[in-house]
Amino acid sequence: MASHERADEPHDGRQDEPQDDRAGDERRAGDERRADVDGDTRSRLSGGASNVVQARDVSGGVHFHRGRSAGGPVPKQLPADVRVFVNRSAALDWMDMAMVGGGPACVLVGTAGVGKTSLAIRWAHRVKDKFPDGQLYVNLRGYDPDVPVTPDQALERFLRALDVPPGAIPRDLDARAALYRSLLAERRVLVVLDNAFGTSQVRPLLPGTETCLTVVTSRNSLSGLVAREGARRLVLDVLTEAEAITLLRATINGYRSEVDPDDVAELANLCARLPIALRIAGERASSRPRTPLGDLIRDLRDESVLWSLLSSDDDEEAGAVRAVFTWSYRALSVDVARFFRLLGLHPGPDFGSASAAALAGVPPGRARHLLDVLVGVHMLEQSGRDRYQFHDLLRAYASDQVQLEEPPEGQRAALRRVLAWYLHSANAAMAASMYATTRFALAEPPEGVHPPPDFAGHEAAVDWYESERANLVAAVLTAANAGFHDIAWQLPEVLRGLFEYRHPFDDWFTTVRVGLEAARRVGDRAAEAAMLTSLGRAYTQHQELRLALARYDEALPILRELGDRVAEIDALNGAGMVRLRLRELSTAESLFTASRALAEELSEARSGAFAAHLLGIACAELGKPDEARRHLELAVAEVRRLGNEAMEIDALVDLSGVLRGLGWLADAEDAARRALRIATGSGDRVIAALSLVELGRTRIAAGHPEEALELLQQAAILQRALGNRGREARALDHTGEAYQRLGRPEDATAFHSRAIAIHRDVDEPWWLAHALDNLARAVQATGAAEDAVRHWQEAAAILDGFPDAPDRERAAAIRRMAARAGGAAGG
Repeated sequence: MASHERADEPHDGRQDEPQDDRAGDERRAGDERRADVDGDTRSRLSGGASNVVQARDVSGGVHFHRGRSAGGPVPKQLPADVRVFVNRSAALDWMDMAMVGGGPACVLVGTAGVGKTSLAIRWAHRVKDKFPDGQLYVNLRGYDPDVPVTPDQALERFLRALDVPPGAIPRDLDARAALYRSLLAERRVLVVLDNAFGTSQVRPLLPGTETCLTVVTSRNSLSGLVAREGARRLVLDVLTEAEAITLLRATINGYRSEVDPDDVAELANLCARLPIALRIAGERASSRPRTPLGDLIRDLRDESVLWSLLSSDDDEEAGAVRAVFTWSYRALSVDVARFFRLLGLHPGPDFGSASAAALAGVPPGRARHLLDVLVGVHMLEQSGRDRYQFHDLLRAYASDQVQLEEPPEGQRAALRRVLAWYLHSANAAMAASMYATTRFALAEPPEGVHPPPDFAGHEAAVDWYESERANLVAAVLTAANAGFHDIAWQLPEVLRGLFEYRHPFDDWFTTVRVGLEAARRVGDRAAEAAMLTSLGRAYTQHQELRLALARYDEALPILRELGDRVAEIDALNGAGMVRLRLRELSTAESLFTASRALAEELSEARSGAFAAHLLGIACAELGKPDEARRHLELAVAEVRRLGNEAMEIDALVDLSGVLRGLGWLADAEDAARRALRIATGSGDRVIAALSLVELGRTRIAAGHPEEALELLQQAAILQRALGNRGREARALDHTGEAYQRLGRPEDATAFHSRAIAIHRDVDEPWWLAHALDNLARAVQATGAAEDAVRHWQEAAAILDGFPDAPDRERAAAIRRMAARAGGAAGG
């Protein structure tokens, strides 16, 4: 958390003068070291000096123009193309014409298993080169047994693929959709929305630009998209008999020397000429080359007769698919069949071999073999390296079979195994990352659960989390529904450190709320307090400060009642952060002081270092820079000793700001540069952007505003890419300060005005007041004294609303400036 700027006495457009005799020497030393802003940092973050924005060239606001190379990664999310594809040439031609003819979307509709997804993916691979800015894909799982993917979740995945950090993704659906449309506005991207259940699931995911095209597959007609959005719809029928026979022969050829054409035709019709059934039937015929095809057909015909008796007259295709599934399932060995049906219990949409092994209680090597068997008979799809998923029809079938054939105690034991595997694997991942926070011991996993993965380090751990995100959320929900309340709260608590740093807010809020309810159901007060503390932190980082304070107010009495003083430190720090953001500075200082004392008493190094950091911020805001410096230097030393770079770069940025305010410019620059090096080395663009701002401000203070422009430019570009509009506004405001120091008040006015517009829009009154103060100085320098007075008066009125002395003193000083400017204008 980087500090707010101090509310010192307003100045006349110049930075505060150095406050001790070290400043001159340090400024000269800093000048010699400024070449240390290496070219690698520039190229990795936003480019070189050519990117500097000149305010005189701006009309109607500030715009950063970037080439395509700076526009973020190109997503390539299409699944692999299908191996065997019947030549649906008419459908492919129709899609080609739809692309040329324009319109927001092509809608492919048809019955389950008719091949909508295969057609969409085959066509998408054919035309992907026409969409150089990437391809986005999501399986909306509208017909899965579990809850479908919501538009919110789909947008989050797309925004992350478009390089928006989790913390910059809005929580509101409309805001997410607006950001998504903005990012795609000038790009050519192909969007594939697979298995949509209705128009409401699709509409927020439409890019809203003619440069992009969306392909939607659904069993529903999606008439609303056609009527309102002008989408083009193709109803996909079952294959013709000739196409169905072609698909079967493509599968069978090479395995059987002679095939009776009448047998192939009958097999095609028994499969209702649906591709999913045809592939399964063809694979079975291929894998049993010595069994006469007529015998296999007779078995399938008997199965079909049974399902026709159980199905309604208008459900012929569904009955045929069900019959083929059962026919193939009964041909599996006992072990493979059990493995198949147990996979129907898996929480989440896809899985790896390790979680499948835990679910079935078999060794990982055995699980990989069983998975290969199921993929080979087309009852399972391999979606990636060691990733597997069901077709939604087959997942529903597996879920039915496990209910029919597996005793309740067997189902419960399987669920417990896989949930325990996810819990222990998440714990191992967090321990290997920089996010480890777990302070409780996990129970031994049940018999049959193999050890979790061996993570090589931070990146491997985060990669595992990203691949298992949906499953981890599903695991928490499944644990709560199944009555495994310990796992339901322990899993989000294990992930808490990652939640705090990476901000996947949807996952965080969802899992912690479920965990809180689970803790309360079993009366586990310690777990309840942990969930409340985590929820308080989530609300804080999401700027819902009053809700955050309420959660801490609930947690602290429980922790004191339990005597859990270690957890109390975290809750005190959290409550203090809320007070700090509410500008209740004295209360925040008291909470951090209590937290720091308690951490020292208990020898809690990590929590104590964080408390020292926060105490330094509070002291800086309260106008006590020497105390702030001591606390922040202590925090930096302690986190460096702990080897926690994530905490160190935060503390360094805040330390740099305090040192700059004291006039120790060389030390301030050293701290900012170290933070920038660590941030760029770890790929942390959030802290990199903050470090660039702080480094820019040190260059302004050192009398080099022209150098500051490039640093602040890079910061503003990064913050815009990150979606953090408030911090973008601060970078713009500081750019205006640099222009003031260059004697260009008109240019400064443009930047301050843009910053003010953003601060108003995102409701940041404290920062708004400071930008108004800067704008007043700039316009006064242009001779517009009356405008300056008006801006100062608004700034002072805003600062009057904050309770602590520094803000009141700042308001009074601003009013004195306004009075002098008004008097001079009147004279």
